[in-house]
Amino acid sequence: MFKTIQEIGVYIHRFHNLDLFQQGWYQIKISMRYEDSDILGTPTRVVQYEAPELGYDDIYGVWRIDDRDNSFSAQPFRIKYARQDILLSILISFTLSPGKYEGLPTSAVILKFELMHAPITEYGSELQASLHSSPAAVHEFRIPPKALLGLHSYCPVHFDAFHVVLVDVSIHVSLLKAGSHTPSSKVPSHSGSKAIAGGSTDGSSRALGQVASVVVKPHMLVKALVDSFNTLLEDLQKLSEGINGAIDMTEFASRMDGINLFHPILKANIGTVVGDVSEELPQNDFEKATATLELQSGLLLTLSDDDLFNVFDFLGDQVFYLWNNFLNFHRANNRKILKYLRDTWAKDRRAEWSIWMVYSKVEMPHHYLNSGIDESSKNGVHKRVSSLLKLNDDPAQIAATRAELHRRSIAQMKINNRFIQDMYIFGDPSRIPIVIVERVMNAPRRTFSENSYFRNVDVIDKLGSQTGRSSEAGKKPCGTSQPQKGRELKIVVFVHGFQGHHLDLRLIRNQWLLIDPKIDFLMSEGNEEKTSGDFREMGFRLAHEVISFVKKKMDKVSRTVGLRNIKLSFVGHSIGNIIIRAALAESIMEPYLRYLNTYVSVSGPHLGYLYSSNSLFNSGMWLLKKLKSTVCIHQLTFTDDPDLKKTFFYKLSQQKTLENFRHIILLSSPQDGYVPYHSARIELCQAASWDYSKKGKVFLEMLNNCLDQIRAPSSEQRVFMRCDVNFDTSSYGKNLNTIIGRAAHIEFLESDTFAKFIMWSFPELFQ
Repeated sequence: MFKTIQEIGVYIHRFHNLDLFQQGWYQIKISMRYEDSDILGTPTRVVQYEAPELGYDDIYGVWRIDDRDNSFSAQPFRIKYARQDILLSILISFTLSPGKYEGLPTSAVILKFELMHAPITEYGSELQASLHSSPAAVHEFRIPPKALLGLHSYCPVHFDAFHVVLVDVSIHVSLLKAGSHTPSSKVPSHSGSKAIAGGSTDGSSRALGQVASVVVKPHMLVKALVDSFNTLLEDLQKLSEGINGAIDMTEFASRMDGINLFHPILKANIGTVVGDVSEELPQNDFEKATATLELQSGLLLTLSDDDLFNVFDFLGDQVFYLWNNFLNFHRANNRKILKYLRDTWAKDRRAEWSIWMVYSKVEMPHHYLNSGIDESSKNGVHKRVSSLLKLNDDPAQIAATRAELHRRSIAQMKINNRFIQDMYIFGDPSRIPIVIVERVMNAPRRTFSENSYFRNVDVIDKLGSQTGRSSEAGKKPCGTSQPQKGRELKIVVFVHGFQGHHLDLRLIRNQWLLIDPKIDFLMSEGNEEKTSGDFREMGFRLAHEVISFVKKKMDKVSRTVGLRNIKLSFVGHSIGNIIIRAALAESIMEPYLRYLNTYVSVSGPHLGYLYSSNSLFNSGMWLLKKLKSTVCIHQLTFTDDPDLKKTFFYKLSQQKTLENFRHIILLSSPQDGYVPYHSARIELCQAASWDYSKKGKVFLEMLNNCLDQIRAPSSEQRVFMRCDVNFDTSSYGKNLNTIIGRAAHIEFLESDTFAKFIMWSFPELFQ
C-alpha cells in the first residue's frame, strides 16, 4: 500500500541553567502533535549517545515513555547553582502518521517542551509525583508543512521569563515510507531502560501502523518522496561540508544505478563534486551520491498501480537508506553538527525576524544653532528656522502610526517558510513588538550648513566593516603593551532606574549571555534604594562599584591565562543611563574610558524633562519635588539652579561621556510617557525648534554637545543606532499605567522579545 510516515528526531545535547529562580530536580518532557488534529507523535527510537556526567546524588531514575500522552521524559537531574551545565546527549525519534490527510499533510506539527520541577529535598515516590504534576513552564515550536519533507535545524529552548534556561536542541525531519522500521516491543509507561552510552531502544511500534485508512493519491506521495530524497541528500552534503566530515556513500552510489530501471519516470541529474569530501569516494561514485532526482510527473498518471507502487517502493528504500545514513553520521559527529546548525541558525536570525523590524538609514544632523548668530537678530531667526526640520506633527505620534500600519500588514501575512517557528513569537505575530531601526550615519563634527534635520535614504546596509574599531579606539595605557596571547576580558554593567532593583535588566543580560557566554556581568547594586538623591553622588557610587569589579576580574585573569584586552560595556534603564554618564564623568573612571565598547540606553532621559508633554506625569514630578524634595527630580526638570547653564544636565552634556564608546544604541518607545521621546533618542523636539528663548537655546546647546561626542573624529566608524520599540498595547487595557505611559516604560523590563530581535540581528555589537 502507498503509506508514508513523518519521522522527527529531537536531539537534546545539554541543559544550561541560565536564570532559574529555584534549586531542585528538573526534567524535560517532550511531545508532539499535528496542529489542527488530535493525532499525536509516538516515540519510536531512543539513543543515548553519552552517559550524563553527573554524580550519583545528582541524577534519579531513568528516561520514560508515557503511553497515555505519547510523551518522552528525560532522566531527572538536580540543579544546584547558576550557569550549571547538564549533558544529556540523547536522541528521541517520533513518528506521525498522515492521519486524515490525502497525500501530503497540510498541517504543521507542534513540538512541545515541558519543564518539570520538584523540590530539591524530595526523593522516591514523592519526587516522581512532583515531576508528573503540572509543568513549571512550557515552550512550543511549530514545524511548518514545508519543513516536513526534510529539515535539519538548531532549536534553542528557553521556556519563559521566570524559568530562563538554554536547552541545546536540534531537530531532524524526514518523510519516510511506512513499514521501513522493524517493529519491536513497546516500552511501558511504568518502566524505563537504563541509559547506556551509545545504546538505543526502539519502542512503541503502534505508530508504525498508524497510517491513514482513507484513499490517498499515490502520485502525490511519489512526488513527496522525490522531494524528501533530494532535500535529505542536499542537507547531507551541506552537513558534511559544514563540519568537514566525510559520509560513507559507497553503497548508496551503487543504488543510484537502479534509477535507470524506472526511466523515463525518474531521471538522475548527476551533480558536481563540492569540497574535499570527494576524497572518500571514487569520482564517479561520489557524483552519483550527490545526484538529484527529477520526476517526469506527466507520465505518472499513465502508470498502472503496480508500476506506480514499484516506483514508490524503490524511492522509499532510497530515502530510508539516506535517513539511516544520516542517523549514523549524526551519532558519530553530534557535537560538530550541533555547532554547525547553531551557527547557521544565528546567521538566519535577522532574516527570519525581519518581519517585525523596519530598517532605515539617516544622516547625522548638522549643528543646530550657528554660534555666530544672535538669536535676537531677525535674519538669525530665519536662518535658524530654515535649518531645522519643520515638524507639523508630533514625531512620537508619527512613529506610533508607522508601527501600527506595519503591525496591520503583519496581521494579513501568511507566514509559510521552512524555519522552525518559536510560538512565543509566531503564535500571534501581530502582537509582537515592532522595532524600527534607524542607523545614523556620521557627519562632520562642526558645520554651518542649512541642510534639513534628517534626510531619509535607502534601507540600512549590513554593518560589515562599519563595526570595525577605528585607529583611535582601544587605546593602550601609557607605558604598557598588550600581550598577543591571553584572554579578552568582556564586562557588561547593568544599571537600574528610579526606585529599581539590581535584577531589573536580567532579561537583556540573559540575551547577552546567549550571544556571548564568556562575558562577566555586574548587576549594579550600589544605588539600590538610593535613587532619590543627587545624580553626582549616584554616579560616584557606581564608578567605585565598577572599578572594584573590573580590578577584581583583571587580577583574576592576569593570574591565570593573562590579560589581552578589556571591553567594558554598559546597559542602563531610565535614569540609570544618567547615573552611567555621571559615573563616566568621574575622574577615577578616566583610565578605563579607553576600554568602553557598547552602550545600550533603554529609555534614558538624556536631555532631561525640559520639554515634557505628558501633563499627568509632569504633575507627579511636581508633587515629588514639593512633598519629598527629591534632588534627582529637580535635576531632571532643570530646577536645581536658577541659571539653566549651571544645572546638572547642562554641565553633564559638556562632559565627554559618550565619545569613547565604540557602539551606541538608543532604545525608545513612542508609547513610553515616563521619558520624553526626543530625550530618549537625543534628538530635536518640536517645542524646542520654535522656542527662541534662553530655554530653547540652552536645550539646543545640550543637544549639540551630546551629538558632537557621538560624531567626534576619534570614532569615525562608530555604530550609532536609534531603535524605536512599539509594543502591542491591546492587552494592556485602560488603566492608570497606560494613561500615564508607565506600561511601556516597564515593558522594557518585563519583555525580552525586542532585545532578542535587536541583539541577534546585530550580534557583532555584543561580542
